[in-house]
Amino acid sequence: MSSWISRTPSSHNAQLAMTAVASGAVAASLVLGYQAARRKNNVAQVKSHIPEIGQEHVATRLTEYGAAADANNLSKEDERSIALATRARNGDYDEELILEQLARNRVFLTDDGLAKLRNSFVIVVGCGGVGSHAVAALTRSGVSKLRLVDFDQVTLSSLNRHALATLADVGTPKVHCIRRRLEQVCPWTHFDCRNELFSESDATRLLADWDGQKPDYVVDAIDNIDSKVALLAYCHKQGIKVVSSMGAGCKSDPTRVFVGDISASAEDALSRSTRRRLRAQGIKDGIPVVFSTEKTAPGKAQLLPLPEDEFKKGSVGDLGVLPDFRVRILPVLGTMPAMFGLCVANHVILELTGYPHDYLPSKARDKMYDGILAALQGSEERLARHAGFEAVGLKIPVTQDDVGYLVEEVFRGRSVVTGLATRLALVRWRAPPAADLIDTRFEGQKSSKLRLTDLVCMTKEEATKHEKEVLKGNKRPEELYDPEVLRLVDERLAEEKAFEVYRK
Repeated sequence: MSSWISRTPSSHNAQLAMTAVASGAVAASLVLGYQAARRKNNVAQVKSHIPEIGQEHVATRLTEYGAAADANNLSKEDERSIALATRARNGDYDEELILEQLARNRVFLTDDGLAKLRNSFVIVVGCGGVGSHAVAALTRSGVSKLRLVDFDQVTLSSLNRHALATLADVGTPKVHCIRRRLEQVCPWTHFDCRNELFSESDATRLLADWDGQKPDYVVDAIDNIDSKVALLAYCHKQGIKVVSSMGAGCKSDPTRVFVGDISASAEDALSRSTRRRLRAQGIKDGIPVVFSTEKTAPGKAQLLPLPEDEFKKGSVGDLGVLPDFRVRILPVLGTMPAMFGLCVANHVILELTGYPHDYLPSKARDKMYDGILAALQGSEERLARHAGFEAVGLKIPVTQDDVGYLVEEVFRGRSVVTGLATRLALVRWRAPPAADLIDTRFEGQKSSKLRLTDLVCMTKEEATKHEKEVLKGNKRPEELYDPEVLRLVDERLAEEKAFEVYRK
């Protein structure tokens, strides 16, 4: 070993190798030392940012969205508004100032009416174009408790119709945008913001009491049909007062905006679908709505179809912000949602204060439905006798409500043959086999096997001819009617089959 060591310095190559090893060891130790020092410094910095117990830190101040507050996010004005609103809600605000701000409402509604308004609790579901204007008007008029329910955020396209949003609010939940702006106007107002989608399963929770006070009124400003129907059905069944806004999209004529019973609403796809779904649940009237009677026409805005290239990408449903949520673009003139929202708020204010007002009369067509039902009963009895059955005591599984539903919602109050809207009747579309005509399973009871999807709407004269030639004769509808009538019947009956799932 000693001889090897003594020979090592004489070898130039060996010296180079040893120098390289030594240099590598030194470099490695320097790197490791630097990394250790850096880790220690980083840990020290992290520790320095952790506040002591009881020490306030910016990270402890969370916004209402659940995120850490940005120290530079609030302007001085925002900070003053928040501080003032907090004090005002705690009662530290001069009552005379409030009454002075509400002076015009006070002299219009009287002291008693204004007191009712100020003590009311209103829930607004849907805080977009319609809902934001409704909330703004209710707040400025003196409503003291407002629960806002909406899952959506402000977008750039919201700004053409939203009452309160600004560019700075893009990306902010709509409920908090509204609260923040209106606190600067009426700081004494209490807001309960629920940044979530309304659904049937959440109805009891979202429409619950607030500090022991039941909601005095609910505003429906939803444009999602499932949520809309769920809200209206729940309120109707629970006896909660509610007013609903129908569709403001594609509308432009302010002289055709009305407040009336839902049974009177017309010329609006959202209204028709809502009314039809509710009627399938046995709710045909008793809900006030804001709607437009404006008809579409050439040159007017229409619901835009989804571009073909979007269909090619795959499932169209994936394009929605939520499952089954609309993905097509609805043209909206920014002024119309404001009118609908203000009409909704106006109605709520009049209702809460007891100020005199009248609804538009509903269609009041119950007598007509009774006549159509009686004629259908006679038609079924004649058909039974024609097939060789005893027709005395025959019952049909159709009610007056069913008649109204078929005439108004399925066939739009018109004959499928000529489009006439007078002297209407319901009649079977096709002649049934004798075995499918009468149910005789129960002794002493005879009932027709008639289904709603067996019936079409015609005038009485057309129904008489149809019964003679199709139901009792040998003709098929295809031999009697032109292709357009056949297409319309198939379309209406297929539509009704799709709606059967909502019948309860």
